[in-house]
Amino acid sequence: MKVAVHAGQLLQPVPGGIGRYEIALLRHLPDFGVEPIAFAAGERPRGVAPRVPWIDLGPPHGSVRYELWHRLQRPRVRIEADVVHAPSLAIPPVRDRPLVVTVHDIAFRRLPEVTTRRGVNFHTRGLTLARRHASIVVVPSMFTREELAREGFDLDRIEVVPFGVDAPLPRDPDEIDRAVARAGVQPPYVLTVGTVEPRKDVITIVRAVERLRRTRPDLTLVVAGPRGWGEVHGLDRSFVRVIGAQPWSVLDALYRRASAFCLASLYEGFGLPAAEAMARGVPTIVTTGSSLEEVVEGAGALFAPGDVDACVEQIGRMLDDDNFRIDLGRAGLARAAELNWNRSAEGHSRAYARALTYPAS
Repeated sequence: MKVAVHAGQLLQPVPGGIGRYEIALLRHLPDFGVEPIAFAAGERPRGVAPRVPWIDLGPPHGSVRYELWHRLQRPRVRIEADVVHAPSLAIPPVRDRPLVVTVHDIAFRRLPEVTTRRGVNFHTRGLTLARRHASIVVVPSMFTREELAREGFDLDRIEVVPFGVDAPLPRDPDEIDRAVARAGVQPPYVLTVGTVEPRKDVITIVRAVERLRRTRPDLTLVVAGPRGWGEVHGLDRSFVRVIGAQPWSVLDALYRRASAFCLASLYEGFGLPAAEAMARGVPTIVTTGSSLEEVVEGAGALFAPGDVDACVEQIGRMLDDDNFRIDLGRAGLARAAELNWNRSAEGHSRAYARALTYPAS
């Protein structure tokens, strides 16, 4: 089966989590009888395996093309493939092939105040097109499935396919320490990873670490990830290291040397960094109320969004209780082993096969 995968996110300056998702699919789908064909309006980017064909759609590029896709359903995408897959809400107009769309989350509907008006409008149009034209919608969690049910999606056409992580490769301990040092980081530290924007609520972790430093003055907070939309105030503190987007080798090292990993998001459709942390045995703390409880599935500590007291308690327990920290790290390793890209790619292959049973809209 040939599947054309829109890989436009890989042309962005910082591809982010969706970019990692696209790369993983292109790498693993051939193991499950799927021949991926990557397409986007631009030249082949780094990271796409040579065995994967790349189709450059040409101009228009970037947001101009996406606005035309959403507003005018032009220019049509015509690729010789059995199925077309949109891994985000940039929905290509294809009427002669079954369309599969991945909806990661609908934060733009639930928390419109933490993104731009343009972003809300763009993703709302994409969601409407997905509901109207997708043969199958892939979601990474049951949480997102239920969210789409409330938006009027047909549950019979939704496939829950959790995303994955690759098992960490063995690394020399000294080399790991050097990578952490090159990032300007010194243990002990709490790590959070993700786009730095209001929805991630990093300030709750800042306040928690500030209080913990009363008895642990050497503890710092490391914030790794690109700047997103909106101002995040309160990060200019002496104990906060905002290090931006990092090469994977550095990020991997930062995970491995963290005393704890914390994700304080107000809303997540999956939460890939939590899975990456657990895969490295890092004791992981996440917020309740969206998909993160589902991702950690009992292998992580929990606190309510914005609850600084509870965040302090959970991080403090990681630092003070060696047995708890070790047990949670082991549980995280076991949970992360269930969240692997091979399993995710196999689930996507089933979604594509199902899409063939529905007429193209």
